[in-house]
Amino acid sequence: MEKEFTQEQKYILARKRVEKISKFYKHLVVYVIINTFLSAIFIAGDVNDGDTFIEAFTDYHNYKIWMFWGIGIFLQVLNTFGINFIFNKKWEQQKIKKYMNEQNNIK
Repeated sequence: MEKEFTQEQKYILARKRVEKISKFYKHLVVYVIINTFLSAIFIAGDVNDGDTFIEAFTDYHNYKIWMFWGIGIFLQVLNTFGINFIFNKKWEQQKIKKYMNEQNNIK
C-alpha cells in the first residue's frame, strides 16, 4: 500500500534528510580536527621521550583513535546515505504506525 505524501510532508522528510546529512558532515569535520590534534600531541610526546620524528610519525599507536572513531564514522556513513542495518525504513514506518495508534487510543 503506497501512500501519497502532501507537499508539507515531503518538505518535512526532505528537511530531516538534509539535517541528517549536515550532522554527518559536522561530525566528519570534528573527527578530522580532533584526531589531527591528538596525533600531533602523541607524536610530540614520543619525540620528547627519545624517539626520532620518523619513528614517532610511523608508530601505529599514535593513530589508533583514527581507526576506532573511524569505525563509528563508517557506520554513520552507512546510516546517513541509505544503508541501514537495524533501524531501516520498514522499522521506522512500523514505529510511526505504533506511536500513531497509541496516540489515537489515548483520545
